[in-house]
Amino acid sequence: MKSLMLTAQIMLNIFSFHIQRDSTDLTSLLDSYYDVKNALINSDALATASKAAEFIRASNNFEMKTLPAGKAHVFMVLQKNLIADAEYIKATKDIAKQRDYFAAFSRDFYALAKTLKVSGHPVYQQYCPMKKMYWLSNETSIKNPYYGNAMLPCGRITETINP
Repeated sequence: MKSLMLTAQIMLNIFSFHIQRDSTDLTSLLDSYYDVKNALINSDALATASKAAEFIRASNNFEMKTLPAGKAHVFMVLQKNLIADAEYIKATKDIAKQRDYFAAFSRDFYALAKTLKVSGHPVYQQYCPMKKMYWLSNETSIKNPYYGNAMLPCGRITETINP
């Protein structure tokens, strides 16, 4: 009986470790997304391109074996879209174009966040009524990446994705 309980505890610990790793690995991709968003908030086209390149590297290095069973295919489809979005952002130094490409990047990352657990913390989907575009944030305060300092607080939270 004791060995059965010990085996069960070990299996539970292994399962918990894998769940934590899944979240941590996807959290690093989410953090990289936030880095791109924050560079846009600062209206820094060079930093935005650099952060998009970092996202591409992080996404290409993602260990798919850390995903829950049955989710790898969904991730692969979204990963392809996210990398393409980030490539467009990286390829231009025009902040207006980067912001336009960021809309698709945000849409695709939202789909990822809705499908897989990407964080141990809430993820807020926020909306810019002027541009009619969305983005994700780790905070409730609005910092609009589509206008930067010109209209920093413009927008609202439309959804909270809980862990």
